[in-house]
Amino acid sequence: MAGDQANHAWGVMDVLVVTDFPDIRTKCSIQSEYGNILLIPREGGYLFRLYVDLGEVPDDDNGRIRTTTIEQIIAKANEIMHPYTLDVRNVAWHSVYEVAHRLTDRFDDVPLDAVGTRTPRVFILGDACHTHSAKAGQGMNVSMQDGFNLGWKLAHVLEGRSPENLLATYSAERQVVAKNLIDFDKEWSTLMAMRPEDLDDPTELEDFYVRTAEFPAGFMTQYAPSMLIGEPTHQALATGYPIGKRFKSAIVERVCDTNPMHLGHHAKADGRWRIYAFADAPAAGEPSAVTDFADWIARAPDSPLACTPEGADPDAWFDVKVIYQQDHTGVDIGVVPDVFKPRVGPFELIDYEKVYAVRPQEDIFETRGIDRGGVIVVVRPDQYVANVLPLTATSELGAFFAGVMTGQPATAR
Repeated sequence: MAGDQANHAWGVMDVLVVTDFPDIRTKCSIQSEYGNILLIPREGGYLFRLYVDLGEVPDDDNGRIRTTTIEQIIAKANEIMHPYTLDVRNVAWHSVYEVAHRLTDRFDDVPLDAVGTRTPRVFILGDACHTHSAKAGQGMNVSMQDGFNLGWKLAHVLEGRSPENLLATYSAERQVVAKNLIDFDKEWSTLMAMRPEDLDDPTELEDFYVRTAEFPAGFMTQYAPSMLIGEPTHQALATGYPIGKRFKSAIVERVCDTNPMHLGHHAKADGRWRIYAFADAPAAGEPSAVTDFADWIARAPDSPLACTPEGADPDAWFDVKVIYQQDHTGVDIGVVPDVFKPRVGPFELIDYEKVYAVRPQEDIFETRGIDRGGVIVVVRPDQYVANVLPLTATSELGAFFAGVMTGQPATAR
């Protein structure tokens, strides 16, 4: 770990109180000459959380700060909030923790000068490699993102879906994210600790929060081009799906039952890649770029579906969906290509839930800036956009997956 040497201590408590503080049900930052508090209302209408500043921890503290009692935390909160008072009636949970802005140089056991020469065998994630304040609520969030990033890659390699060099992308991707988090949290923590009169502008704290809202929501991360992230050569075809960033959902109509639904909500955390085919203008069944694409991905030897193990469902590794430009009344599901209606399970039943139409009130082609000539959007198992291609770029799509998938599933072991 490299970074700040001094730890900062915080007392945290979820409490039920009687108080005369007028903004008790509003997320807010509270500063006074005695310290600062972050107040976050919790569910139910009564419970709320207080992060109470306990100050910097001396080097020779040896963990004594962690013996701070709940009574002392409550007293400190009242001191900071004076002349308002907190009459604590119940404590649902509390804790004391120490943090500093620290970051490891690697998230695996391969030194920088050995990257590419061997497979990493040890991985660290979460608090083991990045620590920071809790003020942005990113400790558990970013740690779970670390775990998701590493988990599907380990599964791909151990199951024989992908080559071992896939594992090197974990540290390459997540170390940068953690560095961005530390930088973000330093600026956020500094602003939170400042008194309103010391800010250059009274709205500076609010403006920073709004400007960086995508970060705590998990949407600001953007992975650089790699074996898992394509070059933005065709990004203009789908401006609402930036390559390397999280796939942002939008409303579509599922043709089989006409239900409006979020396209992204139909994706499960099941280790599959998503290939979204946004159709060109002709209706289903008519000659078009999407029917040509459907024929290629279903039958071509260089199609990613060709590496699906024999005996598995045709969508076992790749979840291929189509979104037509018509509304549901203009899509005849009977003539939709079979690759978008795979036969799955022991009875080889038809899955009708991969065929979508636009919702006239919220056309996804407009909402996400999708070219009407047809687009392929490739999404990784962890919901990050891996590539954007024209429907006709089948050779590029095949080449992209040739570097990611081995097509040789491992035997059970």
